[in-house]
Amino acid sequence: MNINTQEIKITHKDKVLFPESGITKNDLILYYDNIANYILPYLKDRPLTMQRFPKGIGEEGFFQKNAPDYFPKWIPIVKIKKMDGWVNHVVCNSKETLLYLINQNVLSFHVTLSKVEKINHPDKLVFDLDPPKGNFKLAVKAAKALRFLLEEKLELNTYVMTSGSEGLHIVIPIKPNQNFDVIHNFTKTVANYICNNNPTEFTTAIRKNKREGRLYIDFLRNSYAQTSVVPYSIRAIENAPVATPLHWNELNDASLNAQYYTMDTIFKRLETIDDPWKNFEQNANSIDKAINTIETLLINVFKQH
Repeated sequence: MNINTQEIKITHKDKVLFPESGITKNDLILYYDNIANYILPYLKDRPLTMQRFPKGIGEEGFFQKNAPDYFPKWIPIVKIKKMDGWVNHVVCNSKETLLYLINQNVLSFHVTLSKVEKINHPDKLVFDLDPPKGNFKLAVKAAKALRFLLEEKLELNTYVMTSGSEGLHIVIPIKPNQNFDVIHNFTKTVANYICNNNPTEFTTAIRKNKREGRLYIDFLRNSYAQTSVVPYSIRAIENAPVATPLHWNELNDASLNAQYYTMDTIFKRLETIDDPWKNFEQNANSIDKAINTIETLLINVFKQH
């Protein structure tokens, strides 16, 4: 396969990577080739964590941050500081890099919340809404509650997508003028506010045995070097569900679930519905005012109790 200037030799095209649904490596190559114009803007200039399954999803895969030495020189690599050293991350800004990675059995793509040039200052926030199994309606309820708080009270623009796994992601574009410590504290306060107002339905308890049937609001990925799944990435689940950006009114569809769109159905959707997140970066706001507002709101909640 000749992509622009690079010759990418696709190997083991017929290898079955999804044993029950029979999806092959070649199917993934075709998917990512066709979705490239949609997924690349969300990968651009961000350190990448690769989720690889050399033997398919029937066996355990692994997350990989460090680019292997055998990756060709034309693959962009960026050196990023970690606690005890450095990590050489791939940066996927082109279709050729994308397809090379698929040939290396990368199924899913996860990126940092900050870009390379301002690695300590995130330009988006993420809340991962993880409902108890089979209760997607609770994820929808949490998403709407978060949207009301974030948009109406804190004046931030919000975006929603199916995770492709169990729940929903709420993502907020922000100006990269605060560091991760500030952002982490802000998202923690937002999550605590929502949970304090809905203590029987939502929780920030990390341990599943502490959740007691409640939905988990995960704000922890709003930290340095943490990642979130990229819009339009396939998930390593049978039938290859896709993390799919939605319009907010689509949450009212009773048939919607986290794995509703797959690599087989996403293109039919995109024929009639343009990318709901296409203006994501242009709608970034400063978070400074929201930080003060949420702290005041949370203090008032504690006073009421």
